[in-house]
Amino acid sequence: MKIFTVATTLVFLIQYGDCLRCYTCLFPTLSPMDCIKFPVKCPPNQRCLYSTATGKTKSFPFILHEMSCAVNSLCGISGEKSTLGINVTYHNTCCDTDLCNSAAKSSLSIALLLPPLLLFLLF
Repeated sequence: MKIFTVATTLVFLIQYGDCLRCYTCLFPTLSPMDCIKFPVKCPPNQRCLYSTATGKTKSFPFILHEMSCAVNSLCGISGEKSTLGINVTYHNTCCDTDLCNSAAKSSLSIALLLPPLLLFLLF
C-alpha cells in the first residue's frame, strides 16, 4: 500500500511540476505598472500570453495590457475587435518559460527614456 501511495504521489508531482507558470492579471489594465499580477500554473499545452490592445474613445486614446495562459492558436496574432462601439487593435505574443510574460521589459525601456526626456523638458 505504501508503494502505491508513493508511486501515485510521484506521478502527480512530476505531472504537476511540468506545468508552465505564467503571470495573470485580475483585470486588463491601462498601464503595465497597474496590473496586479500573480503567478498561476497553466494547463498542459498552454503558453504564457502578453496581449496589448490599443483604441480610442472620443478623444482619449488608450492601451490595455493583459497577461494570462493561452492556447497556441491565440499566440502571435493581431487583429481588430469592436466592443460597445469602441474599436481596438490587439496584438498577442507568447513565450514558453516560467513567468516570461511580465510587462517589466516595456516598463524598463520607459524608465530608461524618462531621464533624457526630463532633461530635455527642463532645458
